[in-house]
Amino acid sequence: MSSPDAPTLLRGRVVTPTAVIDDGVVVLDGPLLAWVGPVAEAGEAGWPELPPASATTLLPGLVDLHTHGGGGASYPDSTTPQEALVAVHEHRAHGTTTLVASLVTASPETLRQRVGVLTELAEEGEIAGIHLEGPFVSTVRCGAQDPALIQMPDADLVRELAALARGHLVTMTIAPELTGILGDGGVVDALVDVGALPSFGHSDASWRVTDAALTEGASRLAAASHPRSGRATVTHLFNAMRPLQHRSPGPVPAYLEAAAAGRAVIELIGDGTHLDPGLVRSVFTLVGAENIALVTDAMAAAGMPDGTYRLGSLEVTVLEGVARLTHGGAIAGGTAHLLDIVRTTVAGGVPLVDVVRAAATTPAVVLGDASVGALEAGRRADVLVTDEGLRPLQVWRAGRPVPQATRVTG
Repeated sequence: MSSPDAPTLLRGRVVTPTAVIDDGVVVLDGPLLAWVGPVAEAGEAGWPELPPASATTLLPGLVDLHTHGGGGASYPDSTTPQEALVAVHEHRAHGTTTLVASLVTASPETLRQRVGVLTELAEEGEIAGIHLEGPFVSTVRCGAQDPALIQMPDADLVRELAALARGHLVTMTIAPELTGILGDGGVVDALVDVGALPSFGHSDASWRVTDAALTEGASRLAAASHPRSGRATVTHLFNAMRPLQHRSPGPVPAYLEAAAAGRAVIELIGDGTHLDPGLVRSVFTLVGAENIALVTDAMAAAGMPDGTYRLGSLEVTVLEGVARLTHGGAIAGGTAHLLDIVRTTVAGGVPLVDVVRAAATTPAVVLGDASVGALEAGRRADVLVTDEGLRPLQVWRAGRPVPQATRVTG
C-alpha cells in the first residue's frame, strides 16, 4: 500500500499552455505539481509506475476573474463569509479553483461591509481577491447595475475600499468618460496607487475617450511597481457598452486594438447567451488567447434551477437558464460555470489549448499569480479531471481532492 504522502499520478489527455499531450501524466506531490509530460518520458523522469491509460482530459484548475455568486449565494448580498463561501464551493466543485469575487454598484456603506466580508475569505485563501463592478459606471450602459446607486467618481472612496481590502482589491470596473476617472488624482491614478487594475466597461464612451483612457492606464501602470499584470482589463467586452457603429465606433474597436497590441486583457462571457460563439471565435483570432480572459459573470443562480434571485439591490428572474432583471429585462449576469464556457467556446471552433489558456493561464497573469493557471511543474497542484465531453469528474486544489459533498457534476 502506498504512503498517504506519496505523489498522486493522473493520466489522460493533458492540456498545457502550449499543447495537448494525447497521453500524458500529471504528478501531484503534496500541494505542488512535481512533473507534467508525455507517458513516453515519465519513466526517464523518475515515474516508472504509471496508472493505466485513461479517456479523461486533465486541465489546470480554472481561474475566473469575474463572478458574483453561485449555488444560490450572491457575493453582493452576503453579510458573512460563510454565506459567500457557498458560492465559492459551487464554482470550485466544477473546476474553478481560483476566483475573484465581484460586487456590484451599491451604497458606500454596503460596499464597505461587503468588502470586509470578502477580505476575510481572501485572507483565508478561499478567493483570489475582490472585483468592484461600479459604482462609477455609466447610467446609460448600466446593465444590471442599479442606476439609483451609481455615483460620480470618488478617488477617496477607492482608497478607502482598497484599505479595507488589505491588498486584495484586484480590479474595479469604471466608465472612462466620467469626470474624475482620468487625470492626476483621478480614479485610475488611485487604483494604480493601491495595487489594483482599472477595468474599463459599463461605458458609453467614444473611441477617442476610450483610447485616451487605455493610454493613460498603460502609462500609469508602466510607471508603477504593480503587483498585478501591469495591463488594464476590459469588463465583458461588447456587453453593457456602446455598440460598434461604423460612423460612431464607440469603445469596442479601441479595446480590440489595445488587446491585439498586448496593452489590455479583455473579458469575454462566452456562455452562448451574452455572446454568440462565432463572435467569441473571431475575437480569439483577432487578439489571441494571451489577451483574453474568459469569465462567467455568474450570479447566485449558477448551478441552480430557474426562479427568482437577487443581485445586490435588484431582483432577477432566471428562465431557461437565462438571468434577467425582473423589472426591465436586462441580462443580469450568467448562470454558467467556467467549465461550461470552456465547452461552449471549444464547440464554437476555438482550439482547446487557446480556450484553456484564456480560462486559466491569462487570468492568472492578470492576478500576477504565477503559482496557478497552468499544468506546469512547480505550480500549485490544481487539476480539473474531465470526461471526453469536458464535463467534470474530479477536482484537485493544492493537491487535495475537492470533497464529494461540495461537488455537483453537470
